Amino acid sequence: MSTTTDNESGISIPGTRSRLLDPTGSRDQSQGRLRYLTGGSGAPLVLLHTVRTQAEHFRHLIPLVQNNYTVYALDLPGMGYSPIVPGASYDEPAMRAAVKRLLTQLDLHDVTLLGESMGATLSLTTAADLPDRVRRVIAVNAYDYPGGIARSSLLARFIVTGVIAPGVGPLLARLEPRPVMRAILSGGLGNRTALRDDYLDELLKVGRRPGYATVARGVYRNLPSLIAARPKYLEVTAPIHLIYGQKDWSRRTDRQANQRQMPEAQFTEVPGAGHFIALERPDVPADLLNSLA
Repeated sequence: MSTTTDNESGISIPGTRSRLLDPTGSRDQSQGRLRYLTGGSGAPLVLLHTVRTQAEHFRHLIPLVQNNYTVYALDLPGMGYSPIVPGASYDEPAMRAAVKRLLTQLDLHDVTLLGESMGATLSLTTAADLPDRVRRVIAVNAYDYPGGIARSSLLARFIVTGVIAPGVGPLLARLEPRPVMRAILSGGLGNRTALRDDYLDELLKVGRRPGYATVARGVYRNLPSLIAARPKYLEVTAPIHLIYGQKDWSRRTDRQANQRQMPEAQFTEVPGAGHFIALERPDVPADLLNSLA
């Protein structure tokens, strides 16, 4: 069953409420409870966030689509305000299992999955596993290539490499100075003013949760599992729409590789936009979603 929880986030999205999904079996216990935001009306739309963010990543997109969709914006395991479970896995299969759990436990059908970055890869692999529940997939800047955030800047490369390193890694994972976090996230934006101060404050607040450094380190160390999951794209039977920012971290060859692997997929490139399209150009996915509702 799902139960209500106080919205601990400092960001309020009108028309949504925060809920917790309780584990129902021994397999779910390894992830614990999952927090998600929900609101709106219409067919279900499941939103999956990027690396090191949370459901509030879609704060600008949700108001644009909630007249046409019932939104479910998930905090992936241990991230955002999903409780942290010691020893939990953060590889792609474990995170995919959490997404599948949301769909099956809430008995969602005719689902549109929209994910950004890591969430885009999870949208595609989840659709491969649950073809009877997924209506379509919108994959925004899929994070399924080597390098990823390390391509953002020299600073990002140093931080990510350091966080996953033995010895100094746990210490670096606990240290998130505001200027460093701002610089790393700004490297994923074509328009750097799209990174609002209150959103940065929210991410830093979440990063101070006890145990979150272990989660962050686990996620970064398991990013190669997102690349390893690419063969599952071939199993997706639902219509697919790929969206890329012109200035995304992916290279032209990365995008062409996905177009070749999913030749029936529709493709949109957003001029001037970077990796975090939900922050700087939410109108692009919103217009697509509303046209398909």
